Amino acid sequence: MTYIVGVIVVGLFFLALHYLTDVTFKQKIAISATTLLIILSAIAFNSYTDNQRDKMMNVVMKFNQNSTITCDGIDVNSTNFTLSIGTYTFIGKEKTPFYGQMISVSKCQ
Repeated sequence: MTYIVGVIVVGLFFLALHYLTDVTFKQKIAISATTLLIILSAIAFNSYTDNQRDKMMNVVMKFNQNSTITCDGIDVNSTNFTLSIGTYTFIGKEKTPFYGQMISVSKCQ
């Protein structure tokens, strides 16, 4: 739905740009190209962050299902680590070789 609203706003922008008579054709092209570049950059950024979030959620889901996950060459499981939901990090449990070690979920596969 937001893409439809975005297309309408961009269409209105180009319509307003069409009726500006003080702006030369080259300036209109430059304004249009800049606007298009900004919009495409925002779409690419949103897509990237959505993919990163999905990747992190899959790692958290596997951890909650008691699976072993590899993070920076370390096998992370619920026996040796706990998950901090606020920061999405794995923290080593007491009386394990990983005590006090913190690993970000974003570094896991």
